[in-house]
Amino acid sequence: MEALSVAVVSYIIIKAREFDAKVEPVNEAPGSDEADDGEGIILEDFADDPTYQELREAIEDLDEDAGYELVAMMWIGRGTYDAEDWEEAVETAREEAINSTADYLIGTPQLGDFLEEGLVAMGYEFDPDALRHL
Repeated sequence: MEALSVAVVSYIIIKAREFDAKVEPVNEAPGSDEADDGEGIILEDFADDPTYQELREAIEDLDEDAGYELVAMMWIGRGTYDAEDWEEAVETAREEAINSTADYLIGTPQLGDFLEEGLVAMGYEFDPDALRHL
């Protein structure tokens, strides 16, 4: 990795996992307890959700080369490429970049898991304390 740091990838993994935990908003269920109704809202997915915004901003703040590397990292974690094919994966990400990198990655189910798998396959360790390092 030339353009990405482990701390940045780890931060994006954390945010992606927080986002993946989101569920569709639920209308009040029959028999729900008004005092407890607000507790589940943190897991509900809304358009103006700060978790989504933080994930999107983290990806959009990357320069182009880092974005290509992040896509390649996800592909390696997903098994599309092997770690030995890093350069080819980055070049393919560069060649196929048509739409928003953030849209593509956020739309990938299990993004956080794939990124961690890719990070490990590349010989790096996921840093669960990445939020403190940035």
